[in-house]
Amino acid sequence: MVHISPWRATEGLFAGASRILTGNAPLILYGPYIESDIDTAPSNLEFDASLKARNPEWGLRQISDLDDLARAERLHRTARHPMPANNLMLVYRPAPHPK
Repeated sequence: MVHISPWRATEGLFAGASRILTGNAPLILYGPYIESDIDTAPSNLEFDASLKARNPEWGLRQISDLDDLARAERLHRTARHPMPANNLMLVYRPAPHPK
């Protein structure tokens, strides 16, 4: 969802997850992403260009931007799983409350 919608939709997703997730419940994202320290697969770069050609607000998201957004919404990434076809599964959970 996050790559085929405007960034504000991703902001809404994280804000909503922050409001409704309790305990250790996950927000799971699946798809192609860009990581600054890892080469992006050429097929993902082509897909990104194709998405942006359809709508300039669409495109592959930087994982660091998702992590920053998560922190702002009191969530944190707990897992990154490589998946088929150069996709990733990212798992975010509510940040532990300080005691």
